[in-house]
Amino acid sequence: MQIQKCRDNQKILKIAYLFVLKPGEQKHSKEPSSLQCMHLAVVACGDRLEETLIMLKSAVLFSNRRLCFHIFAEDSLKPEFEKKLREWPSSYTKKFEYNIYPITFSVGNAQEWKKLFKPCAAQRLFLPVILKDVDSLLYVDTDVLFLRPIDDIWHILKEFNSTQLAAMAPEHEIPKIGWYSRFARHPYYGTTGVNSGVMLMNLTRIRNTQFKNSMIPSGLTWEEMLYPLYQKYKNYITWGDQDLLNIIFYFNPECLYVFPCQWNYRPDHCMYGSNCKGAEEEGVSILHGNRGVYHDDKQPTFKALYEVIRDFPFEDNLFQSLYYPLQSKFLDTVHTLCGRIPQVFLKQIEKTMKKVYENRVIVYLGANHRY
Repeated sequence: MQIQKCRDNQKILKIAYLFVLKPGEQKHSKEPSSLQCMHLAVVACGDRLEETLIMLKSAVLFSNRRLCFHIFAEDSLKPEFEKKLREWPSSYTKKFEYNIYPITFSVGNAQEWKKLFKPCAAQRLFLPVILKDVDSLLYVDTDVLFLRPIDDIWHILKEFNSTQLAAMAPEHEIPKIGWYSRFARHPYYGTTGVNSGVMLMNLTRIRNTQFKNSMIPSGLTWEEMLYPLYQKYKNYITWGDQDLLNIIFYFNPECLYVFPCQWNYRPDHCMYGSNCKGAEEEGVSILHGNRGVYHDDKQPTFKALYEVIRDFPFEDNLFQSLYYPLQSKFLDTVHTLCGRIPQVFLKQIEKTMKKVYENRVIVYLGANHRY
């Protein structure tokens, strides 16, 4: 039934092919990039080069405003990043600028931080300290894919109240099967904890805040707090920097904005039955393929999305070379728990493509009307 619905949507979208929906053809603002830039940060070490490039590709593919990429990578990966990004066509590269930074930790033992959980993952804790000239930032893990414009999550910054300085999604929707609610040996935010794979941050507020903590009665700045916090809880944490963030926001809950699960949709949201109602209603906005599901056969729906975006030919038609292949691949996943709900994965992509089509029709009709 869901697959049939996907086919029905082809009738709505098919005329878009006549207008050749290509990335990079959207109208760009003439305002200075400093006013328009949406800042996106990622940390890549080890074998995460390809994942990171596919994540960046998905960001550029669907976003409207200019993007500023902040790529933190091991020295050995820098030449490869530069080479691959230079190979992208100008219709893509004109939509973003990027900087590549070395892995650095401002406090404590660098090797200790680097080995905390996955290689270099703790680097995200130091972004407010390193990116001193950046006001706001979206951090994502390498195994994230954007299925709608970053512009839409960027707008959540305007929803922060006067005390909120970061936004994350819950680690789980159901406490009885959530990891933190069953196994955590340290404080964590809320009833299920939060997941740090997608984190929206007002860095200016983070730098200017005195955080309550379990170490001294008075507040500490973000940088002052990190290493003592790690030293206190290092024997109790399992998920490294994510656990430290949960501890911080346990003591400072007023500082956190919690956004819905469709902004950080993971296998847990469908492999135990569908438990992300926001995704059921609106579709997946950001896909987070943790546990390596892009690279094995445990969750073929996640793998299908990754492979289609990876293989999408630059400068080609979105409808023909992205949407159709997704539908075809999803037909092979209907026997899986996540594959039974293909519309959840396709809904936002459909919406984005329709908007691009509508904008092109308006431009096309407007141009004809003048003559």
